[in-house]
Amino acid sequence: MANNMLFDAQPRTLKILAALVWYSGFVVLYIKSSILFVEAHKINDNLTWTWLAVAIGFAAGAIKSKYLFRNLCIKNLKRINTLEQPKIWQFYRMPFLIFLFSMIVLGLFLSQWIHGNYAMLLTMAVIELSIATALLTSSHCFWTAPTDQ
Repeated sequence: MANNMLFDAQPRTLKILAALVWYSGFVVLYIKSSILFVEAHKINDNLTWTWLAVAIGFAAGAIKSKYLFRNLCIKNLKRINTLEQPKIWQFYRMPFLIFLFSMIVLGLFLSQWIHGNYAMLLTMAVIELSIATALLTSSHCFWTAPTDQ
């Protein structure tokens, strides 16, 4: 029974862990998209296309944040609040963690595969920047959501 208590956690701890994953996703994807934009710019130094792609990434991220990521964040926080005996690994559901791992592997594969292809570099950079933007702009849910939700 004492071993079982070792993995017990408070909902606040789970929310902090969830926020850390959320913010680390932002940091990694922002850096990765920046690298892809720089690589694309080395292939074609036309700044018009690069800046247009950046603007599209930010705009798409804002839309994703408002209509998807914010709701996912709130839903997870509500789920955490309903856990009767929360365990340290329950900051996200297992299917989400599997999905996240799959997206990381796919992103790594695609990033290697698209080297040298200007259009694909810009496309991948836009996708990653939009997700990074959505993660950052929806993260306020971790700090503004009522604790009794």
